[in-house]
Amino acid sequence: MISNLPAQWDLEADVVAIGSGIGGLSAAITAHDHGSSAIVVERADKVGGVTALSLGEVWIAGNHHEEALGVEDSADSGFRYLKRLAMGYGDDVAMLNLVTNAPVALKYFEDTIGLRMEAIRGCPDYYYGTSNDAVREGRLLECLPFEAASLGEWQPRTRISPLVPYAMTHHDMFSRGGAANMMKWDYELMAERLTQDVRCLGAGLVAYFVKGVLDRDIPMRTGINVVGLIGDGERVVGVHAIEDGKNIYVKANKGVVIAVSSYERNQAFNKTVGSSLDLESMVFSTVDGAHFRMAGPFGGRVARVPDITALGFHVVGEEDEEGKPLWRSALQPIGLPHVIVVNRAGKRFGNEAFYRDILYAVDTIHGGTQTHPNMPCWAVLDSQQREKYPFASVMPGQEIPEGMAIKADTLAELAAKTGIDAEGLAATVARFNHYAEKGEDPDFGRGTHVWSAWMCGDPYNKPHPNFGTLEKGPFYAVPLHRFGGSAIAAAGLLADHHCRAIGWDDQPIPGLYVAGNSVARMDTGATMQSGVSNARGMTHGYLAGRHAAGSPSQGLQIAIDRGALDAA
Repeated sequence: MISNLPAQWDLEADVVAIGSGIGGLSAAITAHDHGSSAIVVERADKVGGVTALSLGEVWIAGNHHEEALGVEDSADSGFRYLKRLAMGYGDDVAMLNLVTNAPVALKYFEDTIGLRMEAIRGCPDYYYGTSNDAVREGRLLECLPFEAASLGEWQPRTRISPLVPYAMTHHDMFSRGGAANMMKWDYELMAERLTQDVRCLGAGLVAYFVKGVLDRDIPMRTGINVVGLIGDGERVVGVHAIEDGKNIYVKANKGVVIAVSSYERNQAFNKTVGSSLDLESMVFSTVDGAHFRMAGPFGGRVARVPDITALGFHVVGEEDEEGKPLWRSALQPIGLPHVIVVNRAGKRFGNEAFYRDILYAVDTIHGGTQTHPNMPCWAVLDSQQREKYPFASVMPGQEIPEGMAIKADTLAELAAKTGIDAEGLAATVARFNHYAEKGEDPDFGRGTHVWSAWMCGDPYNKPHPNFGTLEKGPFYAVPLHRFGGSAIAAAGLLADHHCRAIGWDDQPIPGLYVAGNSVARMDTGATMQSGVSNARGMTHGYLAGRHAAGSPSQGLQIAIDRGALDAA
């Protein structure tokens, strides 16, 4: 253990939470409530982290809101569901720890900070219909609208998202046909909420936790860049940070919680710690792998599972808060009717309506030619799509901006302009049109997941929410790129069931905890499920805060004692 004590300390608390997303905030709140002082330090000028950019979904199996709906579910069923998704890449204890403690953490924060959640009606698990342990609705939760004026001076300093309609709930959107039917949404309600600054989705979710911190008078310090941890030779006892160009030293009497998300904006880490080349992202520049730099000198062990990067596209004329060109996820647009995704050979290579299928195919390497056969790739759509549906922020009937898409009167002309094989594209479109008329896809199973129809389809479209022919010119090709967007990374720091960081000797590093996307995804393994990331952050923070405060959770041991692992 390193000893690098400063001559004097500038700040002091029992628990120092680094990062102001749901992981850091929940850790600070829980530590405070269990008798320990806490402080939150944030590198950026605003609090809320990546949580604020998300759709705010929280996936919790066996939660009490399901019971109120009459949905039969349990943590054990959630464990079996995750175990199947993990494909052997996860860790059974980590999965059981998450599903056992998440319902407890949820109820804790509802009871203590006034968090108000409800089930997203009609929203199924990804693998509902293919897994006996998936449910049709109830595990995916979202917060009720939050009045941001209650944050006082922190209202403008708490993040909102430029990427999601944070003034609307899932119910508001999907009761009116979802993203495919944005023109049917209640824009009077949206305008009213925007005017009054009433927040939903991820912006609303994290605002509840910011309010919980403020109600407890827990200090939050922004603009503080933690450059290293401090040890006394036996344990981590504080942090070294830079504020306004000056060194400051923050003493942590009981523990430091690293909750700084992942490394998505660090291309070197994307390539070498993960395995994603030239990854585009919508998250801010501070998500650059600081957790590795902090924990590395103290022996923090890194673990990884398969990458889950998706596809995204550049929105011409739009920029994020840092002036960076805005990128959006292609998750929803490519699953709509009248859209397919093809590679340079003009061939489809996956189920466009289920991004967990198509994403793995993006990084496929052809051993014989030493190429990525499915990159580059394009979303190909026709004028039927442009007449009926949005494409990101481009509304129906609007022309896609020049530079965002390539336009041509015929498929042959589109192929010539993009470099796509013309014969391959023509054959693929003809084959897909035949499938679209029947609403089935024997090649890649498009439309077979109930979740795909709910999230990526048009419920009013016949014969199927995810199918529509491509036959009306002009045609468009939107270049797609590898896309992160959620800061859910392949690699992270290994942690035990109390969220203590683990060293290369397989022992906890005294005084060091990790939460959220900074933690290796041993509790999900190969595949993710919407809402798990926010559930991980909230649960990790709860567990870390309890243990650091001297009141560790016994939930996992109770589950093990009743034979949960053996039963699975």
